[in-house]
Amino acid sequence: MSEFDSFSLDFFKLKGKVAIITGANQGLGMSYAVALAKAGADIFIPHFTDDVTEVKNLIEQEGRKVEFLQGNLTDKAYIKLVVQECVKHFGKIDILINNAGSSAFAPFETYPDKFWESCINLDLNSVYYLSHEVALVMMKQKCGKIINVGSALSYTADKHCPPYTVAKTGIIGLTRVFANELGSYNIQTNAISPGFLATEVNAELRKDPTFYDKITARISAGRWGKMEDLMGTIVYLSSKASDYVNGWSISVDGGFTTTL
Repeated sequence: MSEFDSFSLDFFKLKGKVAIITGANQGLGMSYAVALAKAGADIFIPHFTDDVTEVKNLIEQEGRKVEFLQGNLTDKAYIKLVVQECVKHFGKIDILINNAGSSAFAPFETYPDKFWESCINLDLNSVYYLSHEVALVMMKQKCGKIINVGSALSYTADKHCPPYTVAKTGIIGLTRVFANELGSYNIQTNAISPGFLATEVNAELRKDPTFYDKITARISAGRWGKMEDLMGTIVYLSSKASDYVNGWSISVDGGFTTTL
């Protein structure tokens, strides 16, 4: 028997797995939820905004189960409830994707403290607290995947959004910390760092030809990303296929952060 015979494309399948994906009722998080559902996982979605109809339908179309809990991830009591309710509904937590985040732009000279505090609290602090709470469950299970969502701004800096850049840089350090602490429990912690993707959120911004052309010129792929560009990477990081990858970030940015 060859040493290679044990490998199978089934390593990429998530049948029977349970994933918590924060903020997956909209934006990039929805693509993560649909990708994992297509791979076989059931989904638990902590969300802040009201509408969950679209993602619910998309997941159920794949024949998977989905549960929701509305609340604020900067509230530690809500974070504990998220973990409790996921275990209550599904019995375990195999995957955590820390996707929820926000940003606020303002001139640096007068940047409001409230913008700094709210962004750091959601984009960095809540990731630590939720990951720590989930890790306690995964440590008992002796397995798990934690995937943090970084950004092209984990490696670069933009003007007028200091807390977002700092938080997304911190996400990389947080990923390494959890990888180091939890690796011996068969828990892998990695990050996915999306670049510039064409979404509804930035539709108006992309109408500015100067800005659009400036960004596109730095993307060696020659185009902005699509939602589907993220889906294979998130499934890989959630699956057995990535069991020996721990503490790293995969940039899905078309080459943006490799160029000057």
